[in-house]
Amino acid sequence: MQRNGEGDRMLSGQVALVTGGVRRIGRAIALALAGAGADVVINARSSAEEAGAVCKEIEALGARAAVHLADVTDEDQVTRMRDEVLDRFGRLDILVNNAAIRQEAALTEMSLAEWRGVLSVILDGAFLTSRAFLPAMAGQGYGRIINIGGVSSHTGASRRAHVAAAKAGIEGFTRALAVEFAGCGVTANCVVPGKIGGKRSATSGESFSLHGHELRPIVGREGRPEDVAAMVLTLCGPAGGFITGQSLHVNGGLFLT
Repeated sequence: MQRNGEGDRMLSGQVALVTGGVRRIGRAIALALAGAGADVVINARSSAEEAGAVCKEIEALGARAAVHLADVTDEDQVTRMRDEVLDRFGRLDILVNNAAIRQEAALTEMSLAEWRGVLSVILDGAFLTSRAFLPAMAGQGYGRIINIGGVSSHTGASRRAHVAAAKAGIEGFTRALAVEFAGCGVTANCVVPGKIGGKRSATSGESFSLHGHELRPIVGREGRPEDVAAMVLTLCGPAGGFITGQSLHVNGGLFLT
């Protein structure tokens, strides 16, 4: 297997799984990895038609593709997904935990079910998928885990307490993974998108603000899903081998660390 190749096919021979991989950032990441030579498994909870369309795009890039419909908050479904991926491809090199719910609700009107629902998809999902695949990664002595964070966990955001809390948690989880599996050839990093343009889901909201003022990227444009995918690709390629336990912001200067 080529792990350290150069050029456009630097991930040739590797296998990736992208949760929430059918739209926007997830889709862009899946296509970027496929374009670099990786075979890609698209996970979605129920969007079979959209997932199939992304698979066709991946195959057009010369990579193998597969769809696995699974709720990442369900332990049994994640276990079955792991078994099917490893049975079909024999390995997993890259895990991108992108699945999320980005709802909006005023804190005083937020139900406990809404709170737990957001945290479950983002945190429980990343925990279950990472726990499922890390033994295989550690056994082969190589792996890349990329968790997708959110800038609201750094700036705060009105009506997004559940999202901000979950995304802050995913950064702590990332650092814990990095330390625990450093000796196994596995790196773990968190990519933190800023304001990404394009069509949003009905629950995503229009924007977020800091102290009542809308935040805008200083570069003069909103981000694109491909901007986030480019960072993920860097971390998965040879150039990312010495980067682990980090939160890398892709936000056009919207938030300066």
